[in-house]
Amino acid sequence: MDAVILARIQFALTIGFHFLFPAMTLGTALIILITESIYLVKKDGDYKKITDFLARLLGVIFVVGVATGITMEFSFGNNWSSYSRMVGDIFGPILAIEGVVAFFLESVFIGVLVFGRNRVSKGVYWLSALLVFIGGHLSGFWIVVANSWMQTPAGYDANVFAQTGKIVLSNFGAAVFNPSTVIRFLHTIMASWMTCSIMVTGIGAFYVFTKQHGETAKKMLKVGIILFAITPILQLLTGHQHAIQVINTQPVKAAALEGHFNTSAGVPLYAFGWVDVKNQKTTGFYMPNFLSFLYNFKFDSVIKGLNDFPRENWPNVNFVFQTYHIMVAIGLLSIGVGLFGAYLLYTKKLYDTKWFLFLLPLMIPLPHIAYETGWISAEVGRQPWIIYGLMKTRDAASVVVPAGQILFSLIMFAVIYLLLGTIFLSVAFKIINEGFKTEEKGV
Repeated sequence: MDAVILARIQFALTIGFHFLFPAMTLGTALIILITESIYLVKKDGDYKKITDFLARLLGVIFVVGVATGITMEFSFGNNWSSYSRMVGDIFGPILAIEGVVAFFLESVFIGVLVFGRNRVSKGVYWLSALLVFIGGHLSGFWIVVANSWMQTPAGYDANVFAQTGKIVLSNFGAAVFNPSTVIRFLHTIMASWMTCSIMVTGIGAFYVFTKQHGETAKKMLKVGIILFAITPILQLLTGHQHAIQVINTQPVKAAALEGHFNTSAGVPLYAFGWVDVKNQKTTGFYMPNFLSFLYNFKFDSVIKGLNDFPRENWPNVNFVFQTYHIMVAIGLLSIGVGLFGAYLLYTKKLYDTKWFLFLLPLMIPLPHIAYETGWISAEVGRQPWIIYGLMKTRDAASVVVPAGQILFSLIMFAVIYLLLGTIFLSVAFKIINEGFKTEEKGV
């Protein structure tokens, strides 16, 4: 198999597995900050128990996230050396800030959350929760900056690039706040918040359904279901704005997301379907003119199609279409389930609706699938570019690493990640089965 294809598969495996953990880290940090704030204000020990439970879970998530993140750094130098040389002037300061300012802030105070409950004052413990929340989100911001720059590069010297083919930083602010940074960051953060609101809701529902942990479980479920009702709606709003940004800055990707071939007015929006690239036809269930309407609230607005661009610059259209629509379908399902849960909470039926309590834990994997497929549609949709419009993926790979060595490392990573994932789930389930340990100590 081609070395570039193997390198792409390997990087997809490493970053796809790694992203599971930052996504859980940020959302869990948010809920810890919320429950610890309620405990500090109301002096309700149940919320302290919830915080301590989530802090133990966060500790495990964070450790695995760090271990899997290191792999990606080696991958850049080993498999993508041409790319690393090209973007070093841009990525160097961005990733340095992420590591020195954000990551260390987060990692230090996670230690306080996990081990310092009885070693620091209530105020310091709450401050630690706040700093973990801030540090984690700052870390996420700088990582999103790096990825967004690859999607919509800015802040580099265009003249130097035209003359030498080198990318040289000319405007740090423009590079950081490139056209897709802010909305991509908000969309990513909402994905994390939504993921963990569903996770906490599912765990709380499991406890209530199995009659464990009494009022503590009900309060945990209440916090989770309120966030579950809010975050998917916020995610829909950020997703809408992100889609507009993609239409404006990456029209080839936007066309692939909806299987749209010919530039036209009144473009339909597909709920699901199949793209026949050979015959340039998309079939499925759609709402006429609705993509045009969502773009600028005009049913006759014009959306560019794939045929406006060279065929060699198209991504794998049907694959991008399918992954994107899986993400959207899970998002819409989450909105419905979350709002129904909020209705049950409002009508005081939540804790007695057994079928719904049984359903909620089954929802936990779905947001993970949603953000993985969303990430796939974003990254594959950018192909064949690794830096959109500037550098193609085939030109970014290391020229000295043979396919056999990449295949061996790919198999090795797959085995290690399978083992690591198994260990993580084992420890996480153990924490969930133990529940709120402070209850057993009478605290």
